Order: sequence, then structure tokens, then C-alpha cells
Amino acid sequence: MAPTIQPVNAHSTQSITKRVAAYCRVSTKQDEQLNSYENQVNHYTERIHREPGWKLVGIYADKGITGTSMKKRDEFNKLIRQCKRGRVDMIIVKSISRFARNTLDCIRITRMLREIKVDVYFEEQNLHSIDPASEFYISIYGSIAQSESENISHNVAWGKAQSAKEGNVSFAYKSFLGYRQGADGKPEIDPAQAITVRRIYTEFLSGNSLQQIADGLTADSIPTPMGKAVWQPGVIQSILSNVKYKGDALLGKTYVEDCISKKVRINGGERPQYYVENNHPAIIDADTFAQVQEELARRASKRKVKQIGTTTEQGKYCGKYALTELLVCGECGTPYRRCTWTAGGQKRIVWRCINRLDYGKKYCHHSPTMEEAPLQEAIMNAILKTAKSNPDILQTLKMHIQMGLGAETGEDESIDIQIRIAQIDKEFGGILNTVTAENPESLLTDPRVKTLMTEKRTLENKLAEYMAAEQHRKNTKSRLDQIFSILDSMKNHPMTFDNEIIRKILQCVIVESKDKIKVVFIGGLEVEEEVEQ
Repeated sequence: MAPTIQPVNAHSTQSITKRVAAYCRVSTKQDEQLNSYENQVNHYTERIHREPGWKLVGIYADKGITGTSMKKRDEFNKLIRQCKRGRVDMIIVKSISRFARNTLDCIRITRMLREIKVDVYFEEQNLHSIDPASEFYISIYGSIAQSESENISHNVAWGKAQSAKEGNVSFAYKSFLGYRQGADGKPEIDPAQAITVRRIYTEFLSGNSLQQIADGLTADSIPTPMGKAVWQPGVIQSILSNVKYKGDALLGKTYVEDCISKKVRINGGERPQYYVENNHPAIIDADTFAQVQEELARRASKRKVKQIGTTTEQGKYCGKYALTELLVCGECGTPYRRCTWTAGGQKRIVWRCINRLDYGKKYCHHSPTMEEAPLQEAIMNAILKTAKSNPDILQTLKMHIQMGLGAETGEDESIDIQIRIAQIDKEFGGILNTVTAENPESLLTDPRVKTLMTEKRTLENKLAEYMAAEQHRKNTKSRLDQIFSILDSMKNHPMTFDNEIIRKILQCVIVESKDKIKVVFIGGLEVEEEVEQ
């Protein structure tokens, strides 16, 4: 049985004026809810003024704020501070759910207020928190309110999951560069912003670092997606890795852990994800996007070598010199570093093995110092020789490289897998139709369920492997086509050393001795070249 709670009018018989504040909150920013908010303000203003012995000390109201957390409820927190300063004797609120939907917060706050002699009166429940016996009922009603929030949260999450499953893609146009909402409500390319997106992709593949790209955009007074003046490398990386720029969409990249903490987690497989192809017009073609992803992975996986006396590791990508990324020691495999030597007042640009620079001959006994100009000339000579090779030899080489990638994905087998998955879904649907309210456990005990789910999971993994392998083959073929196109264009037009071209066609340059290097093209072609010192 509930305890006898003193009616609110009984407080008005006290001779001491009671300083009363009201707290209001509406859950959303919809018009009807905001009208409810205005009505609550008017209600409590009149309510407090007509009570003898009550003095209105403030109406505190949060609009469009959740009740599951105290962090963003500015007016609520302001009210609590006024209570702690001794300026409020009682808070009147419509219901416990308006006060807090988090049970622990509700109990904690009412206990704290009771200790400083501040009462909270909940109208709907006719409860005064100043009465210790009311805590039991507050906890019950608070739990009900929290449960309602959790149910709403689950329903919203389910709705979002269903929307994702159906391939519905949302766009945050105000903070997403390159697109705007079209007249039909669907995303369309914003021509002016698309120029910036293409510039970012082009500069990245040309060898610029994320910081260099960001600095260039800032210097040209181009606003960020959020309209800020200064670009950050992280924003550039986000644009480079977002599949929406090639017309696709990945749904379910993050999820909210629960309705109380509201922590946003990166989805590492805990929740389903859905990939939608050809959802909207592409700004970046698929081949270019794939090249960028490969380059992002390559830069991220660079071998980290810390040189004594430097503040950064060699593993950090350098966009200034291509050879910083490509030149390695043939003896110990350590990258080379560009150095400026001064002797007799004359400066020389040379490249040295980092191991040799730091430890002398302790780990690398025969690594030579390479003069920059002859080294660059030798690399270009190797490229030009390859470009001028017999076309039949180049075509044969290209064919062998492609053969090394493996045979194309068996399209028939891929289709067979998809057909079998559809059959499993149909069979599983038939099993579900046999489940009734009288035998819900039959779904758990049916041995076919586990067998079907295991088979489906295996087939889905195999299909994903096929798709990934096929995409890798397509990406590599595109890169090979680009390499041979560059080589073909250089046959009759010798070029000076070009960092951008070097990055596009070379995998690495190995220093075998002071007089010999090995130039390795992307795809595996190796060409040895003499270096004239």
C-alpha cells in the first residue's frame, strides 16, 4: 500500500513563504510538442501564483531535449544549481518522466535535493520527494519511464535497421561536400563543390600528403564541408575514403550503444551493415576511388624506421620526394633518406640508408651513398628503356602480369551461390510459418535452423571473397593500363625526373651497389640500370 502523501495544498498553510520553481520539458521539437511546452509554462505560472504562501522564483524549461541524460539539459542543471545555492524550496513538475527517464539519475537527484531540504512534487503521481517513504515509488515510476525510453529507442533502432536493409540512404547535405538535394528529393551533384572533391582525389594520387592538400585548400580560401576556413588532414581522409563519392553507400557504419549513455560506437560487426550500389550520381569513378583506397592502405602500412636525431618516423608518408617512399637499401631493406651534405662550402644532395646513417656499419656494411642527380637519371633511363621496348614484349609482359593475378572469378559459381542463398531464405521462411504462439520454442529446437544458418553464413563469406578478389583484379588491371599508357606516351617524349609519374608506375627502387639499381614497376616488372656517378 502506498504511504499517505501530504497533498500539495497542505504546504500552503505554512506561514513561511515557499519559494517554488517549475520544471517543464518536451521530448521533441515538433510544433505540437512546442505548443505543449508553452501550455506547461502558462499552467505553472498560474498554478504557483494562485497558491497562498507560494512565491514563483522561476520557470525552467528544456525544449527538444532528451530526459535520459542530464548533460545537455541546460535549464534543468541551472535549476539544480539554484537549489544548491538555497534559492528554491520546492520544484513542481508534471511527472517523473518529465523530471528524468534515467532511474539512477532520478533517485540520485531527489536524494541530493532532500538532503538540502528541497522538495520535488510530481503532479501526476501526487508524490513529494521530501518524504523518505516516497523513494520506493519514485524508483518504480522512474523505472517505468526508463523502460518507455528504452522501448522507444529500440523501436527507432529497429526502424533505422529496416530502412538500411531496404537501401534507404540519408545525406547530411549541410556537412557533406559535393552533393545537394535535387527537386525530386534525391541527391544530385553540386558542380562547384564537386570541383573541390575531384581536386582532393587528384592531388592525393599525385603524391600530395593529407596535410599538403589541406594547406592548399586553406590557402585558396575554399571552405570545408562544415563551412570553416581551415582544413584538417582528418577531413581530407574522410572525403578520400567515403564510398558515397563513387555513387555507393555503406549503411550501419556506427550505432548508438544504448539510450542512456548514448555512446556512438564504430560498427565492427556487432550490428548488420548494408552496401548499396549505384545509389546516386558518382563524382569519382570506381577505378580512381579504388586507386585511392590502395594508396591510403600503402601509406598507412609504411615500414616505420626512426632515425636518430629526428622528431618523426620514416614511416610517416612524405609528399615532397617520391624517392622517400620508394628508395630502399638492397642489403638491409631499410628506406633511404635524403640528406644535404656540405663540404668546402659546396652543398651536395645525396641519399643514404637510414641504418647506415644511424649506426654506421653495425647493421649495414656495404650500403652506398647515392648522388641524387645520377640516381634520378638512372631511374628515368630504366623507365625510358622499358617504354621503348618492343610493343609485343610489353604486351606479353602485361599478359603475364595479369595471369599472375589469377583467373577471373567464376561468374557461374558466384550466381550459383546467390541462388542457393535465396533458396535457404525461402526454406527458412517456411520454417517460420510453422511457428505458432502455442509452440514458439519449435524454432529453437528445429535442427534444420542451425544447419541452414551455418550454410548461409559460409556461402555469404565465400561470395564476399569472390567479390573482393574480383574487385582486386579490376583495380590492378586499371593500374596496369595506366602504367602502360604512361610508358607508351614516353616513347618519343623523354622526360626529366617527375615525382608524380614515379609514384604512379614504380613499386620501389632497390640500391644494389653504388653503380647499379633495380627499378621495380607496379605489377612486378624489374629492370636493372647502371648508375653513372
